[in-house]
Amino acid sequence: MKLRGVIASTLGSRQFWVWQICGALIYGIPVAIRFATGSVYLPILSLLETPWVDHYIPGNLVEKILVGAFFPGGAGGVAGEIFFSFYRGENLEGKRKYYARFAGAMAQTAAWSTFQFWGNLQNIIGPYGGNIFEYPMVYPLNFLIAAFSIFTPDVLKFMKSRVAQAHSSLVKKV
Repeated sequence: MKLRGVIASTLGSRQFWVWQICGALIYGIPVAIRFATGSVYLPILSLLETPWVDHYIPGNLVEKILVGAFFPGGAGGVAGEIFFSFYRGENLEGKRKYYARFAGAMAQTAAWSTFQFWGNLQNIIGPYGGNIFEYPMVYPLNFLIAAFSIFTPDVLKFMKSRVAQAHSSLVKKV
């Protein structure tokens, strides 16, 4: 399949859009809470606050890992897997699947970091008194999180199977 057809097929994939939209919504939840409360600190996750290490490791590290696992890293990983599956004309397995996810996660994180950089240059101040876009020094951390987020679909699949198992065992007992 030609590149244009592969891109069209990827954009036509339901799984692609589910991950993109759900990932963006998960990414947006802390943002919405910050705008609603006017505070940088999130009510529950601020209990797990990490100390700032200059601008390289932010105080909201736990939130960053949780959110980054889904967007842009996790969603990009799924996009890469779908793209290369259409490109090769077969379902990817083993190393190829994870290489494709890695490429997708890195590409989407690069695109998202470019947008964040552009936004940071605009210096738009949020209700909590700081720039609403990320400081460029955390971009390497974003790429590190994206590298590990290629496993997010597998972790979610495992959790789904465990919940289904628990549910079926509870139904049998009743």
